Amino acid sequence: MATKEYPVVWLQGAGCTGCSISVLNAVSPRIQNLLLDEVVPGHHLNMLFNATIMAGEGEAVIEVLKDTETERKGGYILVVEGAIPTAADGLYGSIGERGGRHLTIEQSVAELGANALVAIAIGTCAAYGGIPAGKPNPTQCKGVKELFDEKGIDTLVVNLPGCPVHPDWFTGTVSVIMFSGLDAVKLDNVGRPELFYGRLIHENCPRRADFDKGRFAEKLGDQGCLYKLGCKGHYTNADCPIRQWNNGVSWCIKAGSPCLGCVEPEFPDGMSPIYEIVTFEDLK
Repeated sequence: MATKEYPVVWLQGAGCTGCSISVLNAVSPRIQNLLLDEVVPGHHLNMLFNATIMAGEGEAVIEVLKDTETERKGGYILVVEGAIPTAADGLYGSIGERGGRHLTIEQSVAELGANALVAIAIGTCAAYGGIPAGKPNPTQCKGVKELFDEKGIDTLVVNLPGCPVHPDWFTGTVSVIMFSGLDAVKLDNVGRPELFYGRLIHENCPRRADFDKGRFAEKLGDQGCLYKLGCKGHYTNADCPIRQWNNGVSWCIKAGSPCLGCVEPEFPDGMSPIYEIVTFEDLK
């Protein structure tokens, strides 16, 4: 049986490269398995462009973007990491040059997004603007879906928020797309796969019994529920308590930190101050 190839273009905007690092540190499957093997039998990812890990540079790699857009129309996966600066015609987010002019992340996401099979907004910055879009947002950073809506681009956007994204959320989503198609990716009302973002952290929190009994930590390091120390788990949808991080070793609350709500559209402004209680009314 012939192997079906899924070309991937991974663009990076305003961000810290944390989501790339998170995916590169994936354990099962490892990044080499994801890129070199058939993670899903009969299906293979072909990473054509990622500025962090590719060896190429200059005009030659910029041409890869245009070639992909025109020659593989409707057949490639666009991954966007980082928010998209739109102020000053997008010049705060230049990813290279084409024809002697700056090629902006805004222009690239719009051009490639319009012809992609699907756009995956990886990390909270790409999904909703995240930290680069924090007030007063001088560079007018936006998430992928917001940009698509403004430009009339109807390509499906799958949001995989997190600061950074969990590698399983990315590899799992891509595997579902390759094996079962786009219709199998069930999204919630803010564009996240229900498979990973379908339950509140509060529901599966190991300190939930403390909350139910009214046992609250008064300072970091105390036993008890971290609600009074600003934990946002009662509002945050992700499977962190079950999946955990660093190959299942730990996660924020297990390490004694309150949940910061980093997978939610309101992060970071709406989840601040970090160590103070935020109510549902505050988020309206």
